Amino acid sequence: MSAPVILIADDDPAVLAALSARCRKIGFEVDTATNGLQMLLKARRKSPDLIIVDINMPKLDGLTASFHLLEPGGLPVDVIVVTGVTCEETLERCEAMGMFYACKCEQFWHHISNALTEIFPQMAEAIAEHTGPLMAGPDVLPIRPRVLVVDDDEQVGQFLASRLKKLGIEVLYAPNAARALRMAAGQYPSVVVTDYHMPEGDADFLIMRLRSSRTTAQIPVIVLSGWEIDEATAKLLKRDMLGHSGAVAIFKKSFDVQALFDAIQQYCTGESRPDAAV
Repeated sequence: MSAPVILIADDDPAVLAALSARCRKIGFEVDTATNGLQMLLKARRKSPDLIIVDINMPKLDGLTASFHLLEPGGLPVDVIVVTGVTCEETLERCEAMGMFYACKCEQFWHHISNALTEIFPQMAEAIAEHTGPLMAGPDVLPIRPRVLVVDDDEQVGQFLASRLKKLGIEVLYAPNAARALRMAAGQYPSVVVTDYHMPEGDADFLIMRLRSSRTTAQIPVIVLSGWEIDEATAKLLKRDMLGHSGAVAIFKKSFDVQALFDAIQQYCTGESRPDAAV
């Protein structure tokens, strides 16, 4: 008998990695998506047994994508909707559509495991063996958004870190691609912001190495450059690599960093971001 298939959709790579690892340990087959549109297309193509979907995702929110799948004549699939903010209206909409609901809080895995047990009673024993909280510590799942800045110029790293911290974002710094790869694998940043040209491995090298590991394959990467990047190079950086997207955005280095910070916040799912001037 083949293992039940779960499609997990979340744009936060830390949540995606932690949930995927836990479900695989239980015995499920896991597929992933990082936005609502990708989740919708994968669900229609592969017909999973269960979808675990975050509400707030780019391109198409998880709730709308789920409603499309569950409309009359749609897929016979169970759905667990997850969100970082408890909302009675959303809870009522989920219940009306027969969907389960889980809040990203200390009881997150408890909510998920209860739903899994109800959906897959034949796997209740295996599910019960994994009772520990998903958010066991800061190196497993960051409480607030975490950005990894990669630049061989330490002053650039300090400049970006000081601005990002005003937004309530935790900042990690790596001076080269090798250090960045180790930090990304162990600390699950929400986003990687990297310089294009570095002496020990450029942005293209870093992105390819990130995409080659299951642990880091889904992490969004934003590229910075001291000069304008030509169209051919931009296409190369943004191309799909090993089945995953390349750079999600490219910016020229500037003291006016608002556009960069807007892009970073798009991929950071922290619930409280102070409206500090940057």
